[in-house]
Amino acid sequence: MERRAFLGAVTGGLLTAPLAAEAQQATPAHAQKVGWLALVPLPRLLTEFQSGMQELGHVEGSTYTLLERNAEAKVERLPGLAAELVRLKPAVIVGEAFGPTQALQRVTKTIPIVFITGDPVANGFVQSLARPGGNLTGVANLSLELYAKRIEVLKEAVPKLHRLAIFAGAAIRLDLLTRGAQEAARSQGIEVLSVFTMNRAEDIDASFARATRARADAVLMYPSPFFNAHRDLLLTLAARHRLPALYEFRDFVEAGGLMCYGADNRAVYRRVATYVDRILKGAKPADLPVEQPTKFELVINLKTAKALGLTIPPSLLQRADELIQ
Repeated sequence: MERRAFLGAVTGGLLTAPLAAEAQQATPAHAQKVGWLALVPLPRLLTEFQSGMQELGHVEGSTYTLLERNAEAKVERLPGLAAELVRLKPAVIVGEAFGPTQALQRVTKTIPIVFITGDPVANGFVQSLARPGGNLTGVANLSLELYAKRIEVLKEAVPKLHRLAIFAGAAIRLDLLTRGAQEAARSQGIEVLSVFTMNRAEDIDASFARATRARADAVLMYPSPFFNAHRDLLLTLAARHRLPALYEFRDFVEAGGLMCYGADNRAVYRRVATYVDRILKGAKPADLPVEQPTKFELVINLKTAKALGLTIPPSLLQRADELIQ
């Protein structure tokens, strides 16, 4: 099936780890510096950004130099890395998710920041989606608004779902996500057993074991760069514990996860390149409306469903954008 279109702007769209010293020496005199701060390295998605930049005429190492920093899943490292990037005086910095964006916001009010995050208004990053008003703008993934639909889809795929475990990775705005998920679960008559928070790889195994002991019927994964970095481990343990899980992004399902409902993450990273391009050409973040998804994709792995003993109802199959055999 054809994938649905993805991004729409709030106001109709946009108008059309080397050492610091080494990074400075390697920067061609005519190249603009683009900072990148992440909790964990996500090379598959970073490649999408780089491809988007190339399509817009930006050649890495020639017209721009990417100053990439990641905290290696250690949240406490984010403030220092954010300060390091600011000292390098890039033309723009990308904050990959809530934690990195928050760290950058705290150390600079002048360098443009392009974020990939959940609700940027509730998180205090912008005044409004249409008029960001400061030095931050970017793509909002609407995580909060989607939880009613995600839990509805999960309930339809797993009719026996009465007890739900929620998994949360490091450096996310846990209070906002949890409130939205709990309200959505209650409306479906589902008990949220617990929010299992994990900061290290070993926490993942322990969380699956605890969810199984608590007799969870399914797992809802919060979006988190931490989970992207440990995708294969998550999928292995979900299969071992025979726990149906719903993820936000399709690459989890392509790699063997049961199902996802969310925006195309690859399209998000390519869209970030558009923001960086406009800022490198002189645009101000305050004048660039925050974009948000308008359509989403439901992807189901039928092989995984069969392994879990699930029969996906025809009504859900018909709504799926893609069925992986």
